[in-house]
Order: sequence, then structure tokens, then C-alpha cells
Amino acid sequence: MSSISTIEWTDASWNPVRGCTKISPGCKNCYAKTFAERWRGIPGHAYEFGFDLRLVPEHLTDPLRWSEPKKIFTNSMSDLFHEGVPDDYIAKVCEVMLAADWHEYQVLTKRPERMAALLKGPLAAAAKAGHILWGVSVEDRKHGVPRIEKLRQSGARNTFLSIEPLLEDLGTIDLSGISWAIVGGESGHGARPMDESWVRSIRRQCRAHDVPFFFKQWGGVRKKLAGRLLDGRTYDEFPEIQTGSKPAIKRRRELLVKFSRA
Repeated sequence: MSSISTIEWTDASWNPVRGCTKISPGCKNCYAKTFAERWRGIPGHAYEFGFDLRLVPEHLTDPLRWSEPKKIFTNSMSDLFHEGVPDDYIAKVCEVMLAADWHEYQVLTKRPERMAALLKGPLAAAAKAGHILWGVSVEDRKHGVPRIEKLRQSGARNTFLSIEPLLEDLGTIDLSGISWAIVGGESGHGARPMDESWVRSIRRQCRAHDVPFFFKQWGGVRKKLAGRLLDGRTYDEFPEIQTGSKPAIKRRRELLVKFSRA
């Protein structure tokens, strides 16, 4: 678990699953794969197997070890709903999130069909939890926009859109039932350009639907130089999330023992 994240909209990352496979245009220049493959073959490194999908059960209890409340990006280096992750393992991840409810969790997927099926079924408690946000990636009209409706069908209480990398004008999108929207351009080598008008359109629609709007970055090869100002200001809006109270040390220890035995 990373105690400090460089991602602007979260505090930390937690990866009980590592690795993934590409399924849509938004995956073309995947930052996670680029990072992970740098370490392939280095014994003992967290990514000695590169970006191959693998479960990491020894990190399941990581959130229980943090007493201070944080926003936690769950599986920043994978997709919890990848077809290679067993249902019962996904359930264990959700059990930890439900137990460590003093944190806020952000779960993002490009596989909303499976997420919706599980949230409407065995993971219904996690779907209704006030401290967990369930989101989908939205990069274009063909692959990304249809995920929004599938997210809405999941019955999740808190929902969000990660509109990054934004690859084209999305046109009018249905934001009903959406709790939060993050927008950003692609960064790094081979980054595809993002037009300002595309971003302004989403901002305008968020305002019309009272959806908090977070502008992450313009991106590009030199994303720090491009910055994250939109029309002269930053947009760091977050949804209101209901978390539990900070636990006593004794309670955290009890939870750690319980989950470690399990």
C-alpha cells in the first residue's frame, strides 16, 4: 500500500490485485503497465512479474493498519473486476472496505458488466455503503459512454466517472445518478491530445446536474508544464462521502486478527 499517492484526487493506493489486460482505446498508453514492466524480472520487487495479473492476498488487510482516514484508490495498478479475479477474492476485498469504514474508497473499472452483476448480488452491502465510490472509465463515445449506463444499473449508492484519458468530444452524456466526475488528458510518451472544448462541455454538463467536477490535468508529454488550470483556475471538487468514525487502537487490532485468521 502506498501511503502517499501522486494522483491528485486521492491520498493513497491499495493494490490487493496487480496487473491487467487491455480492453479498449483508453488502455493504449496505460501508465500502470508502463511502470510495472520496468521491474519485470527483478527478484523480490513488487512487480517482478511485470503487469501479469496476480492476486496479492498478503496486502488484503493494509487499510486496517492505517488509523488516519484517507481517500484510497483501490487497485490503482489493476482492475478489481478483471475476469481473472475470482468472485470470492473480490468479496474479501469488499469485506475489508466495509470493516475499515473510516476510510473512503474509490474503485474504478472498465468492466462494468461484472461489477454491476456482483453489486446487485453478493456485494449488495458494499454497493450501498456510504464510504465507497464505484466508478467507470470513460474515454470515448463508443467504449466509454455506454459504461455510464451500466454503472447506473449497478445500484451503487456513490458513483463516479474517470473521464481520462479524454480522447474525443463525448457530446451530451446522462449524468443522472452520478456523484462525481474527474476529467483529464493523457500524459507521457505518445500522449494523445485533448481539446479544451471537450473539457468545457463536460464542466458545463456537470454544473447543470450539480455533479462535483475535478479537472486533473491537460496531460501531454510534459504534463507538469501543461498544468491543470482550466480557464484560469483549478477545479478540485469532491462529493460528500459518509465515512465511519476513527477507530480505537484496540478495535483495529481486533479487525487485523480477524482478517488475518480468515
